[in-house]
Amino acid sequence: MKKIIIDTDPGQDDAIAILLALASPNELEVIGITTVAGNVPLNLTTLNALKILEVADKVNVPVFAGCDRPLRRKLVTAEHVHGATGLNGKQLPAPKIAIKEQHGVDFIIKSLRENESETITLCPLGPLTNIASAMIKAPDIIDKIEQIVLMGGAYFEVGNVTPTAEFNIYVDPDAADIVMRSGVAITMLPLDVTHQVLTTEKRMKRFANLGNEAGKIIASWVSFFEIFDEEKYGSDGAPLHDPCVIAYLLKPELFKGRKVNLQIETQSKLTLGMSVADYWGVTSEKTHPRNVMFIRDVNANGFYDLLTKRLALLP
Repeated sequence: MKKIIIDTDPGQDDAIAILLALASPNELEVIGITTVAGNVPLNLTTLNALKILEVADKVNVPVFAGCDRPLRRKLVTAEHVHGATGLNGKQLPAPKIAIKEQHGVDFIIKSLRENESETITLCPLGPLTNIASAMIKAPDIIDKIEQIVLMGGAYFEVGNVTPTAEFNIYVDPDAADIVMRSGVAITMLPLDVTHQVLTTEKRMKRFANLGNEAGKIIASWVSFFEIFDEEKYGSDGAPLHDPCVIAYLLKPELFKGRKVNLQIETQSKLTLGMSVADYWGVTSEKTHPRNVMFIRDVNANGFYDLLTKRLALLP
């Protein structure tokens, strides 16, 4: 069983990713959830994380509020995509559970120090502020991280918040730069792959027909979430970005990619937050080491089969 910490800014697609992890207890042990400002401000991402746990009836999983702003920049949010609450769709009751007092960054540090080296995987689903902050505050933890599997970035699909930048990286490019240069084994699930897992009408019906309350809630989330992407891209549905992280941990054989040198642009006004991936290996590995497993392809039908089978196990 793999121990994971989910670092997140829920978000409907974050919520589905969290539920997928919680519905897979034989493979994944979610030792904690840390929240970060991103899709909406920190108070809402934290509130949403608590609500998601109650949907799954997994109220013993601890939630820790993390950073409320990027390392060096003003917070950019995405209410235009996720709604004012970040989790628009079926209205959920106020959670009965509460967050833990410890800061999310300190929880990450403590967990990595107290567990054997390379036994915890970090799963960032939002801006990388908490992860980078932990590395800055406690450099000794870097060598203890088993791997980082994250949703973020883009290369062939370019940007979704600017012409060149994906949202999670753009919100805190300085944090992303620190993480990419950390030397930790990193797998990136970028827009290049998440744009292949669209919520078509047929797939939406599978959510609605799961036969549990969670399925109805998920269908309502996706119905709201897909409006923005359908209007923007003219696509048949919206990409479920963040569940790709958990699906990769559960069934990596569904995905294909390659190890590349990947750097984050932190200076240019034109391309701030761009994930510059040397996919074709045009630079020297000596000067530009291959630091990221960049996932480019996915078996979309296999992804949705896994997703619906696991989500059907929820209450």
